[in-house]
Amino acid sequence: MSENMSDNIETGLKKAGFATIIGRPNVGKSTLMNRMIGQKIAITSYKPQTTRTKIRTIYTGDEGQIVFLDTPGIHQSRTKLGAYMVKAAKGTLREVDVILWLVEPRQKLSDEDKAIIELLKEVKTPVIVVINKIDKVKKAELLPVIDEYAHLGVFHEIIPVSARTGDGVDQLMKDIFDLMPVGEPFYDEDMVTTQTEREIAGEIIREKALRLLQEEVPHGIAVTIETMKMRSRKGRDDICDIDASIICEREGHKRIVIGKGGEMLRRIGTDARRDIENMLQCQVNLKLWVKVRRDWKDDDTQMRSFGYDDRKL
Repeated sequence: MSENMSDNIETGLKKAGFATIIGRPNVGKSTLMNRMIGQKIAITSYKPQTTRTKIRTIYTGDEGQIVFLDTPGIHQSRTKLGAYMVKAAKGTLREVDVILWLVEPRQKLSDEDKAIIELLKEVKTPVIVVINKIDKVKKAELLPVIDEYAHLGVFHEIIPVSARTGDGVDQLMKDIFDLMPVGEPFYDEDMVTTQTEREIAGEIIREKALRLLQEEVPHGIAVTIETMKMRSRKGRDDICDIDASIICEREGHKRIVIGKGGEMLRRIGTDARRDIENMLQCQVNLKLWVKVRRDWKDDDTQMRSFGYDDRKL
């Protein structure tokens, strides 16, 4: 524990603030956030651009409270949905006390990395470079990477971690708290996310589709929860009835989502139902439909109906 944190705990002063996690797609932002708050909130996938909106989660401990904003990956956008995602990520830089820039342990900076560096030079918010996936490289390979970022001279701290194993995450949490202002918590201590159960259920379904479907489908997938309500049964535990639609862009994609004899859709539903039941702590009756909304990723009206509204950023 750092000296500043110890002093705050001993004097009864607590800290509270906001931290955003930014980076290129597929560097492990959602995995790291889930690790830091101690449970899974954001969906994860090996496919890039899994996160599409700002997801707000809350860690509360003896030191105080950190509100984390997980963001979509910063990338070269080719659709209106992509532009929305980048705008959502960049917009968080104005709202927080600490910026966590998540990178992979490779020495050569990509053009997207260089663009992010230029973006970070324009903000006064302290930036911690978090080098993730250190479990995949040897220490001798990691040191030149740390030197590469250190020589840029624009970052408050450089911390190697493994979001998968948890290595280095405790030190990262301490450094974040060091940069947080003293203040009262923003949310109740038992609250871990501002997302509704309905929103989380939709994200769980989308995650299962991302994990199971072929490469050409996932970026055209959206999920809407049509109905979600509890039903009491005499003498038995309550059950939650959920009707949801998986939205895709092409009839060919719809056939892939459904699968031969409906097998793929059943697999998505079975995996999603299990996670939703764990979240709600009750039995879930999940019904899935598949609908085609052609080119919805470039249609403002349809994007907003699925929750991607750039007017609210």
